[in-house]
Amino acid sequence: MSLTTILLIIVVLALLGVIPAWPHSREWGYMPSGVLGVIVLVLLVLFLTGKI
Repeated sequence: MSLTTILLIIVVLALLGVIPAWPHSREWGYMPSGVLGVIVLVLLVLFLTGKI
């Protein structure tokens, strides 16, 4: 598997993980999705600059 495929799988799993489905995770607010947004933004910049 290529690095891009592995990163895509990790991002999809992370997107599913930030959905506040459990009662205890509803108290976290926007923090998990905000962190994931920063990670996706960094990966997008790296992809567009050709580093990935």
